[in-house]
Amino acid sequence: MSYRPRRLAPLATLGVLVALLLSACGEAAQGGDTDPDQVDSVEVPELGACRVLSPEDVAQASNATRTVDCTERHTAQTYAVGELPEEFEDVARDDPSLGEFAYRTCSAKFLKFLGADESMVMRTVVNWAWFRPSEKAWEDGARWYRCDVVGGGEQSDRFVTLPTTAEGLLLGRPQDRWMVCVAGQSVTGSPRTPCNEPHDWRAVSAIKLGEPEEPYPGDRVVEVKTRDFCSTAVGAWLNYPVNYDFAYTWFHEAEWEAGNRRSVCWAKTPD
Repeated sequence: MSYRPRRLAPLATLGVLVALLLSACGEAAQGGDTDPDQVDSVEVPELGACRVLSPEDVAQASNATRTVDCTERHTAQTYAVGELPEEFEDVARDDPSLGEFAYRTCSAKFLKFLGADESMVMRTVVNWAWFRPSEKAWEDGARWYRCDVVGGGEQSDRFVTLPTTAEGLLLGRPQDRWMVCVAGQSVTGSPRTPCNEPHDWRAVSAIKLGEPEEPYPGDRVVEVKTRDFCSTAVGAWLNYPVNYDFAYTWFHEAEWEAGNRRSVCWAKTPD
């Protein structure tokens, strides 16, 4: 069997969240069409609320976009909210431990809400983002978190419309419109798109590279293990053709420390 592998630069396969978790976002406008009552609210946000969010909105640490009826067009739905544990009572609003808590909490609840395992959520166009209180609300004692499922990721140029509720969205065999593909000559730097739209690459598998308590094995080990697994996994998915192209997205130590243990395998196919 021969194949033509495509080596890719490391990517955060959970792109939206890594950027939000590991960097301190500056305070700015809290999304489009803001609701003044939400801007500096100290109250825990409404569970199940729907909003029309954009990639620019989820790049902010806080969000106060007006809610809409979930029967109307929306690109985000709040699936988890709550008070932060007491350990965060005296920490700074941009303390890294807060992001680590959000990653663990929002990702676990995301799997349960969608009805999917880790491999599946790495290959879907839906993602999650989290928000914290504004700087003023934090100073006033607000200590809540909000997790939203959103119809896109870091490399999406727009978010797709979600159903009335996204609960159970990935149960069984999900429709192509919820699975992630790429339109472009390479996976790197090309926009993600739902697989029911024209595309060149499809995410077909994911590999788990370690357990939560294990230390980062190093860039070289992560890439080689990912490459070797993906060459076999993609070949099997394509039914072992003589020639095929495959690609893979992997990560660095920062994403590992945030909790990511999976790389994604991509098959070049228009189907």
